[in-house]
Amino acid sequence: MTRTDLSDRLAALATDDDGMSTVEYAVGTIAAAAFAALLYAIVSGDDVMAALTGIVERALSTTV
Repeated sequence: MTRTDLSDRLAALATDDDGMSTVEYAVGTIAAAAFAALLYAIVSGDDVMAALTGIVERALSTTV
């Protein structure tokens, strides 16, 4: 094995991305699930539900 072959193999090992897309999808899925859980917790809170109910009731009771 020549020095050039060895440096080429080391360069290929250093820049090899096999499996990176799977890890990126996993991290993205976990982040999306955490954001969805946070959003659900915020929207299902009493204050937000009361505010949304108030907005809908006010919109439905408006006379034109």
